[in-house]
Amino acid sequence: MRCRPEQKILFCLSVLALVAASVSLWAADLKPEDLVAKHLDSIGTAQARKDVKSRVVQGGATYRVIVGGSGAIDGKYVFASDGPRSNFLLKINASSYHGEQFICDGNKTSIAATWSDKTHSEFGDFVLSQNIFLKDNLLGGVWSTGWPLLDVQERGPRLHSTGTKKIDGKELLGLRYQPRKSTDLEIVMYFDPQTYRHVMTTYYIEPPRSIEGGELAQSQQMQKRYGVEERFSEFQTVDGLTLPSHYDLRFTLETESGQTKTIEWEVRTLSINNNIPIDARSFQVK
Repeated sequence: MRCRPEQKILFCLSVLALVAASVSLWAADLKPEDLVAKHLDSIGTAQARKDVKSRVVQGGATYRVIVGGSGAIDGKYVFASDGPRSNFLLKINASSYHGEQFICDGNKTSIAATWSDKTHSEFGDFVLSQNIFLKDNLLGGVWSTGWPLLDVQERGPRLHSTGTKKIDGKELLGLRYQPRKSTDLEIVMYFDPQTYRHVMTTYYIEPPRSIEGGELAQSQQMQKRYGVEERFSEFQTVDGLTLPSHYDLRFTLETESGQTKTIEWEVRTLSINNNIPIDARSFQVK
């Protein structure tokens, strides 16, 4: 009995769906160390990864206020890293707000005051209070030569698989990252279950309520909530390494009054250069 063309198409689609589901289920059962190993292989060979000592990523950046305001301004992005040292710059030419700059010399960190009155933005203040973003070279993902998953043994984080989670209609593999140094941040890295590329990291924190006023007062008290999301896409190969060329960084603050503010930085790379000399002064903490 011959199958009609539409039956063949339906059969092929069913097989592909079954294979994809099987791959996702198998990937969800991976131990953290196996997931990390496959992730590293998705970047490049061990030798190719080892050969890179420094990196400079440059691109165009667009700053947007998504919730709590409106508008968009174009600017530039530069991310220089040399081992654990990093200089993360998002710059725009606006009348009062000039962007963000985060520096780590491998130990100490520095956050630039980027408002015209020499104060930090809300995002800058948050990174300042949670310097694990910079000390563990989390910000910027695999663009950083200090990306902690490149050397888990040296960094010593605790890693826990969280299974799969559907985000924007796509199943992703989750890996909870707990730094060696204690932090209130809940950090979860997400990976594509087919390629094992790192495509997202979320950071959330909810400061504890005040204990003053008893249980009734606590139940009525609003809390500040902070969230940061990094998303990576449009991967390309540079010097034998597969790296993203599109980056989206979002910061959300929910205030005690119930107001929400969300800002976004969208970056599209113009160049990714490995092993170029970087002036040591670029990593000086001020």
